[in-house]
Amino acid sequence: MEENLVRPDIKGNPKPAEEIGCVAKPLSNWERLFNTAWFCKTVLLVLVLGGWEWYAVFLDNALMFPTFSATVKALGNLIMSGEMFVKAGYTLKILGIGYMAGLALATLITVLATFNRFGQYVMELLTSIVAPLPAVALLPLAFIWFGLGNGSLLFVLIISVWCPIAQAMHSGFKSVPTTLRMVGRNYELKGFRYAQKILFPAAFPAILTGAKIGWAFGWRTLIAAELVAGVSSGKGGIGWMVNEAKQNLDIPVVFAGLVSVIVIGLIVENFIFKPIENRTVKKWGMQS
Repeated sequence: MEENLVRPDIKGNPKPAEEIGCVAKPLSNWERLFNTAWFCKTVLLVLVLGGWEWYAVFLDNALMFPTFSATVKALGNLIMSGEMFVKAGYTLKILGIGYMAGLALATLITVLATFNRFGQYVMELLTSIVAPLPAVALLPLAFIWFGLGNGSLLFVLIISVWCPIAQAMHSGFKSVPTTLRMVGRNYELKGFRYAQKILFPAAFPAILTGAKIGWAFGWRTLIAAELVAGVSSGKGGIGWMVNEAKQNLDIPVVFAGLVSVIVIGLIVENFIFKPIENRTVKKWGMQS
C-alpha cells in the first residue's frame, strides 16, 4: 500500500552524508569581518582618506587642496588652542535655540491643521511657499528686519527647520490607523490630549524622521548663514571661522572646519537620534 503512494519519477535513494559534504560550513575570520558594518565602513573611510592624501601630494598645491595630514594638524591646533570648542559651542547654541523653536512651531501648526480645516489650509499654503525656497535666500531680508547677528541666523534657521518637521508630522498623523482613532474617541479624548495619547505615539516614527531631516536642514543652513552673517557681525561660529580662514588663505583650517562640521553631524546622528530610535520605534516593533 505504501509503495503505491510513492511516485516512481521522484523516488530516489538518499546519499550518505560523507558524499554531500559539510552544508553548514563555518565562516572564516575574514568573512565574519567583511559581514560587519563597522569593518566595511572603516575600510571605505581609510580608502577615501588615503585617496585624499595621495591626490593632494600629487597635486602639490596647498592653496588648492591640502593634504589630509595637514588638515589633521590644523584641526589638532584648533582643538589644543580651544578655538574649535569656542566656535562649535557658539554654533551649537544658536542651533539648539533655533531647532527647538522650529520644532515647537511645527508641532503647533500641525496640531492646528489636524483638528481645524482652516488650520489645514494655512499649513498647506505655508509649506507650499516655504518648501521650495532655500532659507539662506532670506538672509538679505533677515538683515533688514533683524540686523546683523544672531537674530538673522535664528530667523533663517527656524524657517529651514519647521517645514520638513511639519510635513513629516502631518503625514504621520494622517497615517494613524482608524482603529486607534476610534479608541481615542471611545475614551472621549479631544484636542491636545487626543494628540498626546493617540496621534503622537502612533506617528512617532514619522515624527522622528522629520526631526532628523529638520536637523540636517538646520545644520547646513546655519553653517551657510554664518559664512555671511557671522562675518558681517564680527563674530560667529564654525562658518565664520571657515570664512575667516579663507580670507587669510589658510586652506588647511578651511578643510579642518569642514571636517568638524561633518564630525559634529555624525556625532548628533549616532549619539542622539540613533539611541532615541533604538529605545522607541525599534523597541516598540514599529521599525525593523
